[in-house]
Amino acid sequence: MKLYSFFRSSASFRVRIALQLKGVSAETVPINLRKSEQDEAAYRKLNPQSLVPALQDDGHFITQSLAILEYLEETHPQPPLLPKAPAERGRVRSLALAVACEIHPLNNSRVLNYLKDKLGADEAARDAWYRNWIAVGLAALEARLAAEKETGRYCHGATPTFADCCLVPQVYNARRFKCDLAPYPTVVRIEGACLALPAFQRAAPEQQPDAV
Repeated sequence: MKLYSFFRSSASFRVRIALQLKGVSAETVPINLRKSEQDEAAYRKLNPQSLVPALQDDGHFITQSLAILEYLEETHPQPPLLPKAPAERGRVRSLALAVACEIHPLNNSRVLNYLKDKLGADEAARDAWYRNWIAVGLAALEARLAAEKETGRYCHGATPTFADCCLVPQVYNARRFKCDLAPYPTVVRIEGACLALPAFQRAAPEQQPDAV
């Protein structure tokens, strides 16, 4: 199994967490986004979207982090990262998608580079953009996590799920951009619970072989 990854990619971070939680080994194939290696012909042939992560396993090549999480859940079901009950599975998936589809796409490197290179946004304007969408997204997550009875030590109950795999990398990025996290105490509490686990620690960007 190979994981095409960039150490600071939050989508790659999600998959690394899932691999660590499940005890699945994968060889890291670094794709340096800062050097535009994702746009090189060899990688574009594998993944026409030119994005990370991508997982190569048993002759299959799977892209998109949430699809990879689903694949790992089906091929390595223990420990489970989704609850058993359909409604609970739906809740976990909705929390994960709130990060992966609503927060992250507005703030990924392609968008920030477009704001800089095509629209002439300076660093202050790009940071303001980033912090605005972090605030919008985390406020919605905080409201849900604080109010819903299914929230436990982690986003859902007493064990990590897909939702935690997505939440922790997003909060990590928010800290990088010096976003104010004080309005989101439940989010921060859950992040702390996750980061106490060795699996999350081993998946952290600074622990990756391509970290610089």
